Amino acid sequence: MKLFKSAAITAVMVLITTVLMVPTQAQAHGVSMFPGARTFLCWQDGLRENGQIIPYNPACAAAVNQSGTTPLYNWFAVLRSDGAGRTSGFIPDGQLCSGGTGGPYNFSAYNAVRSDWPLTHLTSGANIQMRHSNWAAHPGSFDYYVTKNGWNPNGPLRWSDLELFGSVTNPPQSGGVGGLNYYYWNAQLPSGKSGRHIIYTHWKRSDSSENFYSCSDVVFDGGNGQVTGVGPGGSTPGPTPTITPTNTPTPTPGACTATWRATDTGWAGHFQGEVTVRNSSSSAINGWTVRWNYTGGQGFEGQPWNGVLNGQPPNVAVRNATHNGQLGPNASTSFGFNATGSIPNPAPTLTCTSP
Repeated sequence: MKLFKSAAITAVMVLITTVLMVPTQAQAHGVSMFPGARTFLCWQDGLRENGQIIPYNPACAAAVNQSGTTPLYNWFAVLRSDGAGRTSGFIPDGQLCSGGTGGPYNFSAYNAVRSDWPLTHLTSGANIQMRHSNWAAHPGSFDYYVTKNGWNPNGPLRWSDLELFGSVTNPPQSGGVGGLNYYYWNAQLPSGKSGRHIIYTHWKRSDSSENFYSCSDVVFDGGNGQVTGVGPGGSTPGPTPTITPTNTPTPTPGACTATWRATDTGWAGHFQGEVTVRNSSSSAINGWTVRWNYTGGQGFEGQPWNGVLNGQPPNVAVRNATHNGQLGPNASTSFGFNATGSIPNPAPTLTCTSP
């Protein structure tokens, strides 16, 4: 339990520190975590172990060069306190991703028309679980849109580019406010979509006029939620790991294997996990990424320790930290995490890849 308490305190302190490093003017926050909004994925992309934000992704780096790191330390605060459910005519075309210019922080850099924002890979017509940060919880509804067929991704996003494909009111939450907990609901993606699009989420509080806005860059290419363009070199799309009754590691030839275990199960609705990564090749590896799939709504509480979260549940990806990416033949390392939800049963099958 001492390890758990130390790790939990460290994870929470990283999140608290990133917020306290800049002035906080608003108390209710949230953007889309799946599909990931630009601010959320850029925060993930740039967040280093010491709490600094230094982006790898070129679009995220350009946004930081324009407006600094304050917007990313407040990735959950793309809001207007006077939104009151308004859309077209209130937030100007070309400023949808920032919620206009009247919010507490300057998110205008995240309106940039670029093809290299972090990208979530999806399948047209598929059912997905949408997740929206509940950094502060409030009653209200979520409207979610997608860009129309024929939308021009090389121009500014306009209200006329969007079509509504669903709404939900007061969805359930994965855990308490703050950290990386979220609202979640199932949604069917529109059929007949292909190529690049934007999914736009508008959260309307029912207890005040405060509204929140999320631009999530997606590509309909048959993907299952994989995220590319985050972290050093980004991650590459691949098949969703399958779930089997056993926890046999699935090796990538010439690379690495990974095994999963629950290490602390004594608190309801939460657990602590540990993943061991082993170099299964005959030569040294320099970097690794472990992936697995959750099917029971499990989530993370803060960042892992000795690893960097590179893909959100349900399609989890954790890459090495700066100090444990190099492994000689048969050498191993491990990373741990605090999780919300019940322990997966059956255990997830893990895949490990190395550059």
